[in-house]
Amino acid sequence: MQAKEIKPGAVVVFEGAPVMIENVSVQSPSARGAATLYKFRGRNLVTRQKADITLKGSEHLDEADFEKRPVKLMYRDMEQLHLLDQQNYNQYSLSLTDAESESPYITEELDGMLALIYNDECVGLQLPTAVELTIAQCDPAIRGASATARTKPLTLETGLVVHGPEYLTAGERVKVDTRTGEYLSRA
Repeated sequence: MQAKEIKPGAVVVFEGAPVMIENVSVQSPSARGAATLYKFRGRNLVTRQKADITLKGSEHLDEADFEKRPVKLMYRDMEQLHLLDQQNYNQYSLSLTDAESESPYITEELDGMLALIYNDECVGLQLPTAVELTIAQCDPAIRGASATARTKPLTLETGLVVHGPEYLTAGERVKVDTRTGEYLSRA
């Protein structure tokens, strides 16, 4: 796969290990004849360490040999998430430290979650871009308190705190962006 074709979310082989690309920046040449540089920030899926990769537009990296499998959360304990493969009913475990950024969005009802399987082991999760969560706690709204739209902190069922409109109440379902952690809309 050429450098100019690599997008965020792609998994490539870098230094013999699978790396998921998280961020891409393009540096245009300042002189004639110079090559465009592509800078990638990724995370090694086995060691969980960050990797910075710089390539010219014509250079390439191989795609990692892994598969994405649809999974559902069975349960979570103090140390791990336990997942069930929706196609062949295999069970996978992923430590909470490895899924630290995804954990606040995962519920048992979540559809569209994919496990990244490398050498028959779950090395990461890919979530949908938006998830629906229930508001567990929030302050009551005060009518007519302001002429402008204000926000208040909303504590969701997973413990995640987002800022949403003042008119929302506990028990309502809201959509949250999993990439930024921001409130999107009512569900």
